[in-house]
Amino acid sequence: MNISVIGTGYLGATHAACMAELGFDVIGVDVDPEKIDSLSRGELPFHEPGLPELIRKHVDSGKLRFITDPDYSTVGAWADVHFIAVGTPQQPGGTGADLTYVDAATVGLAEGITKDSLIVGKSTVPVGTARRLARLVEETSRDDVAVSLAWNPEFLREGFAVKDTLTPDRLVVGTATDADEAVLREVYAEALERETPWISTDFETAELVKVAANAFLATKISFINAFSEVTETVGGNITTLADAIGFDTRIGRKFLNAGVGFGGGCLPKDIRALQTRVSELGLDHTMTFLDEMDKINLRRRERVVTLAENILGELAGKRIAVLGVTFKPLSDDVRDSPGLDVANRLYTAGAEVSVYDPEGNANAAKRFPRLGYVDSLTEAAQDADLVVLATEWNEFKALTPADLDELVAQKQFIDARNVLPAADWEKAGWSFAQLGRYYDGL
Repeated sequence: MNISVIGTGYLGATHAACMAELGFDVIGVDVDPEKIDSLSRGELPFHEPGLPELIRKHVDSGKLRFITDPDYSTVGAWADVHFIAVGTPQQPGGTGADLTYVDAATVGLAEGITKDSLIVGKSTVPVGTARRLARLVEETSRDDVAVSLAWNPEFLREGFAVKDTLTPDRLVVGTATDADEAVLREVYAEALERETPWISTDFETAELVKVAANAFLATKISFINAFSEVTETVGGNITTLADAIGFDTRIGRKFLNAGVGFGGGCLPKDIRALQTRVSELGLDHTMTFLDEMDKINLRRRERVVTLAENILGELAGKRIAVLGVTFKPLSDDVRDSPGLDVANRLYTAGAEVSVYDPEGNANAAKRFPRLGYVDSLTEAAQDADLVVLATEWNEFKALTPADLDELVAQKQFIDARNVLPAADWEKAGWSFAQLGRYYDGL
């Protein structure tokens, strides 16, 4: 069985390399010749642990190739299964998902395929998209070949994408026929041998699974951050509160870490696209709670700026070190990043902002070039009036007061991720603030 992967961004490059690792011959297709050349050398335009090595391994073995294929004639005559892994960004000026790339890839493939094949969507799309695309495939594919469509949502975590593809915690497939399901069972035979849960369903459920998971995670994160607003007002320990309710097996402790909130290229856009889609379906009130989740999330960013203002007074002319501007560790993704947003807000308020992120500086500089980017934690903290930990990289979680005592101008710290032991820092003479804690005057 030969496999093509259409779109070689984060999802597509990962899926292509992992399919090769599972033993398939794979071609990755993209419209960008420079990206194709880079991937063919094992060079990625993003950071993902373990992926460059896997790509180089299978480019060298001959199992993996990357090409441009404008009319899909090459993969259309060669591949048996075509995975669509193109982006579905937020619409410019709107909140819905932009399906331009998914539509173009699906129709282009249907027109270019010259052998019996299965097209498999992996991109995150609004409910109803797969059924619409299945009709387009039927209308545009050649009469002398059998081409059908299935949907197989991805559940990748940035920083763990290779593991999540090779050893998934579940596989969800939406298919129209038993024959299409059988093809996907063959693709994922190794995972099924390990008894990975297999959920076979219809198109609509397969589409909704990914956005439902993201909406639930966003709700859980926002829930504990809403209680942070309460404990900041009346007192209490938000971490202990999260621990206590997390022992309830109906709730669980994961994603109950109070802090500056969520970001990235998936959760924010997906919950907004979900709200837009259900409104289009006439369900105007069904997902309105997600709008409040979004507002809570954004208020956490503003809380960090308010704390900085309360600690420093006038921010103009003050030097602030921001540690971490990717939306999460083990990634260089700064899309909708809370840390980068906070850094920019501090700068807008007049502060001199020094930014250090182990992987995200370059991407952050493309979005906000006016901030000051440095190459080490030491440089960022030098002569700082305030240090803000905004992304929980291990390098920052291991910090002790002694690491910064001789560097900073003032011993003042905001732990916006609640990952450091406040008592140790306060004992060492630092003014130390965390989200979710009550501070008289702050």
